[in-house]
Amino acid sequence: MNIAILPGDGIGPEIVAEAVRVLDVLELPFNTDSALVGGAAYEAHGHPLPQATLKLAQDADAVLFGAVGDWKFDTLERSLRPEQAILGLRKHLQLFANFRPAICYPQLTHASSLKPELIGGLDILIVRELTGDIYFGQPRGRRESPDGAFKGHPEAFDTMRYSRPEIERIAHVAFQAARKRSKRVTSVDKANVLETFQFWRDVMTEVHAEYPDIELDHMYVDNAAMQLVKAPKKFDVLVTGNMFGDILSDEAAMLTGSIGMLPSASLNSENRGLYEPSHGSAPDIAGKNIANPLATILSLAMMLRFSLNQAEAALRVEAAVVKVLEAGLRTADIWSEGTQRVGTREMGSAVVAALKAA
Repeated sequence: MNIAILPGDGIGPEIVAEAVRVLDVLELPFNTDSALVGGAAYEAHGHPLPQATLKLAQDADAVLFGAVGDWKFDTLERSLRPEQAILGLRKHLQLFANFRPAICYPQLTHASSLKPELIGGLDILIVRELTGDIYFGQPRGRRESPDGAFKGHPEAFDTMRYSRPEIERIAHVAFQAARKRSKRVTSVDKANVLETFQFWRDVMTEVHAEYPDIELDHMYVDNAAMQLVKAPKKFDVLVTGNMFGDILSDEAAMLTGSIGMLPSASLNSENRGLYEPSHGSAPDIAGKNIANPLATILSLAMMLRFSLNQAEAALRVEAAVVKVLEAGLRTADIWSEGTQRVGTREMGSAVVAALKAA
């Protein structure tokens, strides 16, 4: 099977390098090939998602992705900014379902900003619809006031839109995921204000009729944001739209102690997917050997499980991460007094060593 390696910008190359080291030590029959993406691709080829990179991703069984973005590209027109690469990959690979698990490891309860009794044992899954909503809705753009009254002050607009098939397919994904967990789904919307999300709620309710064994409740997004920090363990599977999912998953990441611990998987209908840490490119710490590679390594484990049918190898990787945490090794984002601070490379080496020793 073929894996496309797209390190990207900022800390992307550093954290992906550690995940590739973990993959190599597993000695599985995979072919890997790398390509530039994001700002690095723009500088080399004039576009954040060159055709060669896109073809590599399209031909692969799975994509291991780092991160894209850098402040120095903020003045580019939007279509050429590094972030357009990930949006383009989601669109061309038809990656409509994003899985973001938020697990608080017992060794890291101290790293969360919440009290241990609120966060201990946390294990929730956010299912985010990835190819609809305001990020892809048409029309969109900028325009001047017709009478020129606001000349120099353009109006900007993005359209929030969902179709029935888009909502139905993400609903099925969420309900099927819940069947493998605690059989509870919370659908997050803003149906009291937005017509789009009243439609979302209606379709979710209709699809739920096919899953009588699953408990479904609906929650407004503002309340969901509050409940995530008030009583996060009340949730099991949260399913929501593209924009709300983007925000809530980052909030959930901090419950675990650091966004550097949060992996993600973006899948299409054939379970081919793109796997990446939920954090960004963090250009301010790039090249300093201080970034946490564990989210990327855990994303690799998700890739092994969902796209490459290597569940046993995925469990080995996850167990190695737990062993390293039990040994007290911490990167700067999860460090606390009494633990050993290590760098990106050292953390990767520790996971590799734990795998070899198992």
